[in-house]
Amino acid sequence: MSASRLLPGSVSALFTTLCIGLFPAVANAQTLDDEAVAWLQDLIRLDTVNPPGNEYRAVEYYSRLFAAEGIAFETAESAPGRGNIWARLEGGDEPALILLQHTDVVPAEKEFWTIEPLSGDIRDGEILGRGAVDMKGLGALQLATFLSLHRSGVTLNRDVIFLATADEEAGGMYGVGWLIDNHPEIFEGVGFLLNEGGGGSRDGESIVFGVEVTQKVPVWLRLNAVDIPGHGSSPRPTSSVTRIVQALNLLLENPFPPRVIGPVASYFAALSVDMNAEWAPYYANIELSIQDPEFIAKLHEERAGHHSLLRDTCSMTRLSGSSKINVIPPEAWAELDCRILPDKPAEQFIAELQALISGTGVEVETIMAFTPAISETNTRLFQAINNVTGELHPGSRVLAAVSTGFTDSHFTRDLGIVSYGFNPLITDTGAATGVHGNDEHVNEAAFRRAVGDYYAVVRNVVID
Repeated sequence: MSASRLLPGSVSALFTTLCIGLFPAVANAQTLDDEAVAWLQDLIRLDTVNPPGNEYRAVEYYSRLFAAEGIAFETAESAPGRGNIWARLEGGDEPALILLQHTDVVPAEKEFWTIEPLSGDIRDGEILGRGAVDMKGLGALQLATFLSLHRSGVTLNRDVIFLATADEEAGGMYGVGWLIDNHPEIFEGVGFLLNEGGGGSRDGESIVFGVEVTQKVPVWLRLNAVDIPGHGSSPRPTSSVTRIVQALNLLLENPFPPRVIGPVASYFAALSVDMNAEWAPYYANIELSIQDPEFIAKLHEERAGHHSLLRDTCSMTRLSGSSKINVIPPEAWAELDCRILPDKPAEQFIAELQALISGTGVEVETIMAFTPAISETNTRLFQAINNVTGELHPGSRVLAAVSTGFTDSHFTRDLGIVSYGFNPLITDTGAATGVHGNDEHVNEAAFRRAVGDYYAVVRNVVID
C-alpha cells in the first residue's frame, strides 16, 4: 500500500520561527507535546503483542497519520499481519538518517499487573501500558520529530527516513531482517540510524546519557538429548532427562570467565567519575578488578546488568521432558538464552560450550545467532548528541554504552550503517519502569521534555 499528497503550501500553524542557535527548540512545544502524548496512548492501545504480532495495526495507524499530513509512504507485510511501514523526507546529498522503531511488544501476564496492560491511560503523572518504554514511547518521539521536520518545510541536508517494523521482540526476521532482503532500497545511501538501546539516567544532580554503540550478541541454543525410554519405577544409569540435567549443571558450575572489551572498559571508567568510594576504584580499573573474585561476586549480586557486560552468559529459560510423571522419555531438551561479548564469532562460543558438555551426550542446536559489530563514535551524529544534550541539560555527560540486550541495530551495523541506541528521556537511577515486566509505564513530564530534546538532536544533524 502507498499513499501520497502534495506538501502543504505553508508551514503548519503548530510552528513559528525556529529559535536562533545550534540547538533550536520546537516552537509551541506544548501543542506538539500534547500530540505526542496522544500518539503514544493510541499506540499502546493497539494490540501488537508478539506473538503473534499483528503489527499491521500500527501500520494502519501510521498510514492514516501520514496520509493526513500529505506524506508519501510505503508498506509491506513479511507474512500475514506482520506489517512494516516507511516514509522518506527528501533532502540533500549527505548520507541519509533512519529513525528506526519496532511496533511489536512482549506479552503481559495480566494477573500480575495492577493496571490494564494495553490501557494507555495516564495516572499519577505516568503513561501506562505495555510498550510505553519498549518501544512505543520512543516511536512517538520519532514520529513527532519526523512530522515536525515535514511541517516546518525546512531544507534538509540529507534524507530522513521513518521506519517502523515488525518482530524485533522475536529476533526481527519478519521486520528489519526481512526488509533488508526484500526492500534493500530503504537502506541504500543511509549513513546513520537512531534506534532504541540508550537513554538518560539521573542520579541526584548527575545526568548521564548512554548511547548504545554495540551490544552483546544473542546466541539462542537448544540442548537435545536422546536415550532409552522406560517406566519411572525402573530408572537406568542414564536417561534423556539426566543427560540434560548434567549438561545444565556443568554450565551452572562453570561460568564463562570474565573479560573486558574496549567499549566496556571506557564505559566503566566514565561511570566511575560519579560513583562513591565503594565502587569508583573498581570501575576505574575494571581490567584489574575482574581478577578479584569477591568483587565479581558482589557485582553479580548487586549490579547484575553491569556484571553481564564482563562475561558471556547463558540463561536457562525452557525445559521439557516427559508428558507423564511415570514415563522416562526418549527425548528431553532445554533452551538457553546466551549473550556473548562482541569480540568473537558466535561459532567459536558454540564450539566452546559444546566442548564443556561433550561428556554428557547432549547435542547443541543453534536456534539463532547474530554477528558482532561496533559503531564508531567519531561522527557528526554522536557529536550532535553530545553537544545538544550538554546544551539542554548543563553538566550532563554522554557515554558510549554496551547493551546486554539486542536490538535491530545489529542488522544495520552489518550493512555498515553507523547505528546508535539513543533516547533523551531521563529516568531516575533504580526507578522501575516495568520494561518486559509488570506495570510498564513512562513518566509523562519526562516524556514531554524528551519530545523537544529528540527533535533538537536530529535537527542538528539534518539541517546545516
